[in-house]
Amino acid sequence: MSHEDERLTLEGESDETREERVERSRERRSVREVRRRRDRQFMGVLLIFVVVFFAIGIILARMFWRPKTSVANETAAAKTAPTETPARAKDDSPVVPTDPTTATPAVSDEPAYDISTREPIPFESKEAFAQHLKAWRHEEDRWLDARWERYQACVRGHDLTHDRVKQAFLATPRQLFCRERNLPLAYASKYLDIGWGVTISGPHIVARMTNALDPQPDQKCLEIGTGSGYQAAMLANLSNHVYSIEIITPLAAETKKIYEKLIAEGYDEYKNVHLKAADGYYGWEEYAPFDRIVVTCGIDHIPPDLGKQLAPGGIMVIPIGNPGSQRVMKVTKQPRADGGFDYPKEDLYPELTSTSGTTFVPFTRGLDGKEGNHFGEG
Repeated sequence: MSHEDERLTLEGESDETREERVERSRERRSVREVRRRRDRQFMGVLLIFVVVFFAIGIILARMFWRPKTSVANETAAAKTAPTETPARAKDDSPVVPTDPTTATPAVSDEPAYDISTREPIPFESKEAFAQHLKAWRHEEDRWLDARWERYQACVRGHDLTHDRVKQAFLATPRQLFCRERNLPLAYASKYLDIGWGVTISGPHIVARMTNALDPQPDQKCLEIGTGSGYQAAMLANLSNHVYSIEIITPLAAETKKIYEKLIAEGYDEYKNVHLKAADGYYGWEEYAPFDRIVVTCGIDHIPPDLGKQLAPGGIMVIPIGNPGSQRVMKVTKQPRADGGFDYPKEDLYPELTSTSGTTFVPFTRGLDGKEGNHFGEG
């Protein structure tokens, strides 16, 4: 073979080898690309699996693991639902006419507004009542109509028997103490949700409990369980000295704002309402004794401090009994010859059977009701 032929042969082999190398390189790149795509898909699937696994773990944890205090509180609430009035509890928080978390000056013995000087509210006819309220408070006809109809039902049901309490019922704008979502039911015969797991009691039971108290202008009243402020507002139309304790701090703050707004609109009687965020089980010793005490949560005994802070001859209205079946009792503090006291009780709903009593939320304890309830402490 000549040198020229040998050169051509080598060049041909070199071209084939180069093409083979290029082809092999392409194949390797293709394989690597396929592996990369496969790896990315695998990582994507693995990531989805991890996310789903942790999501399921969180859901299961929330379903089956809860702090003991939460379980206890939810169990207590479940046993008493549906409820008539809010739960209340204990704390040594300060007096709060202006702020449920800060101390305020002592309350003067002189009322900011004397309810006894106010012109009586007509209750003989709907026309006279409506005319008076529209001229005095500029209330809308729809609320006056609803209030009058509920007033008539309360009179027929013997929830209202005292003339002054009838006037107080007619003077208290229940719709202003309800939440916007419940306004159409403001004067319905039922309790209504006001948030934080508590309620505003129905108009009939508030009327009957207030009627049993029948406080006079110079008599000092204590309410345990302010709620949205409706009960205290009715008391303020009867007494110049109303003190009210609410366990739920944010609810106390919200109710304070309601009163401030109404006072600015001319509801001067609410200037005599003094609020405190605390546990009502221990009363309000600073301003004791009280001529009238009303408790809006169920318990199986009379709280000892409330009994002590009730003035001799005073009246307390309180739901007593086991959860889910309380009797609303009128308790009178009667002095004995030996210096002690008896506490005779009168059932405000004697027509109810022993197993069909009214239902109230338990008398809870600890600020915001975080420490269980006061059952069994008597």
